Amino acid sequence: MVLGLSLSAFTMVHVVISLIGIVSGFVVLSGLLGSNRMAGMTALFLLTTILTSATGFLFPFEKLLPSHIVGILSLVLLAIACFALYSMKLSGAWRWIYVVTALVSLYFNVFVLVIQSFLKIPALTALAPGNPPAGPVFAVVQGIVLVFFVVVIIGAVRRFRPVLTYA
Repeated sequence: MVLGLSLSAFTMVHVVISLIGIVSGFVVLSGLLGSNRMAGMTALFLLTTILTSATGFLFPFEKLLPSHIVGILSLVLLAIACFALYSMKLSGAWRWIYVVTALVSLYFNVFVLVIQSFLKIPALTALAPGNPPAGPVFAVVQGIVLVFFVVVIIGAVRRFRPVLTYA
């Protein structure tokens, strides 16, 4: 039992939150590339991505795992992204700091999604068996994901120039 839910029900909630974070993250990414801040979608992305990392620590575990390190790094990056966006209002260097920290957090979620996909989808497990998955197919897929994120993060840093409003 986790938070009053069976482990399978809690896992389902965690997965749904993660998928909402990933989908909303890609919407925010497209906004960043078009210099559109998308306040509501950004808030949804940041909240669900924080919840994804936080709920990951509620699963039973006996020792610190690589997944916990990714979760810790993601939470630190998300704290910086929230500070840059909500406290510093993207002023000066905080604009690119926000873009990088938010999108690296999205990358971490997609990185874990790829790992989980190879673990849970039988056709992918056959291509890259093991826990964690291993082999050239898995490495190529994770390499493509990494290159994609490097390119779009650079593009977003260069293109994201939001119109700042002061209230």
